[in-house]
Amino acid sequence: MNIFFREIKANRKSLIIWCLSVVMMVFMGMVKFKSYQTSGQSINDLLGSMPSSLKAILGFGSFDMSKASGYYGMLFLYLQLMAAIHAVMLGAGILAKEERDKTTEFLMTKPVSRYTIITSKLLAAFFNVVILNIITLVSSIASMRSYSNGEAVSGDITKLMLGMFVTQVLFMSIGAGIAAINRNSKVSAYLAAAVLMITFVLARIIDVNDRLESFKYITPFKYFEAENLLLGNGFEPVFVIISIILISVMSAVTYIFYNKRDLSI
Repeated sequence: MNIFFREIKANRKSLIIWCLSVVMMVFMGMVKFKSYQTSGQSINDLLGSMPSSLKAILGFGSFDMSKASGYYGMLFLYLQLMAAIHAVMLGAGILAKEERDKTTEFLMTKPVSRYTIITSKLLAAFFNVVILNIITLVSSIASMRSYSNGEAVSGDITKLMLGMFVTQVLFMSIGAGIAAINRNSKVSAYLAAAVLMITFVLARIIDVNDRLESFKYITPFKYFEAENLLLGNGFEPVFVIISIILISVMSAVTYIFYNKRDLSI
């Protein structure tokens, strides 16, 4: 437990910054929505002249942008991206930082196994992910209630946050797995970021080109999209199963490779 609390303390400032950034993004996004309403402009009319490919890239989908729920559905794409970046970098950094900071010798002299070290670090990362998700949920509901004009939004936002949470845990496990395989902390961070950006760009390309629809199974950003969760089939079992499998596999990779590798002192 000492390692767990040590990691919580070490990541405290970073978590606060991420939480404040998410709250600010939610707040500013809804203020922008309100400005359209008060100006008498119709967001749907403004988007009408926009090419469908551009709307797909920007995440507008088929939402009714004149409603707070529709506007938030578009905003969710960027909140999900922020949360995924935080998760993947946290997963990679929390394992690699001992070698980066030259504190491996100190950690390994503790009377605990590598299994305990990994478990404590992953639990600390999971705690950070949970906190960011809760802050996003609370700030979203509070902000939406101020601008929704009586529209019921709490249930939809909760559903979106559940999808985002699974995405966060998935990318956290991917980052941890990459860090366990590659002992170079800088390379691990770059690889983790590259995986995230490639899958995000692929998701946007799929939205533009229907012929690439079959590739949606390899990008987590297509698993829990706002448009599908709110207007489509909800949580599709195939994507939930794939997510569980990927999280389990990458967690196993983390334990196996970190336990076997030689650590830099």
